[in-house]
Amino acid sequence: MASNRHLSRIIAFQTMYEWEFTARKIPGHESDIKKIRSTVEPILRRNYQEFANSVENRQFIDQLVWGVIDNKPKIDAIIIPAAPEWPIEQIALVDLIVLRLGIYELLFAREVPPKVAINEAVELAKAFGGQNSSRFVNGVLGTVYRASDIYNPEDDKKVPKLSSEPRSVYPDRSIGETSEKEKKHGK
Repeated sequence: MASNRHLSRIIAFQTMYEWEFTARKIPGHESDIKKIRSTVEPILRRNYQEFANSVENRQFIDQLVWGVIDNKPKIDAIIIPAAPEWPIEQIALVDLIVLRLGIYELLFAREVPPKVAINEAVELAKAFGGQNSSRFVNGVLGTVYRASDIYNPEDDKKVPKLSSEPRSVYPDRSIGETSEKEKKHGK
């Protein structure tokens, strides 16, 4: 079973996706905040009720949904330079919603470490996106993170690469080398 916060992110994602999918058909759907709230709230309420037994705290879901909606122009302005080959209108809706949620958590809410925010967004992309969604989301969010004021270069230090040379499991000898005991017994 998904963790409570992960499930909350899924509910927030589904709410945002449903709202964006249906609202895109309405001209000027983003200009009236009262209209936005009146169309999002029933979707959010229904999605929350469906999982009410599994989610302890609706506050986190509300924070994600309303945080993204309230900061959508700022978030989209962050996506544009981070994905220069992909204009906002051309990004798949699933990927766009996941990016918005990830950027909100990464730069606006700042309640979880950056790697957690990025990983959670990548997991949403894997679950709901296309074949390359998780790589796209990871790349864009990584770019956003590295360009942000919270970036820590120490986070980029990777585990040392393993040598491509085969190694013996015995630290005191090379591959193919036999031990004195093996030499004695003719092995």
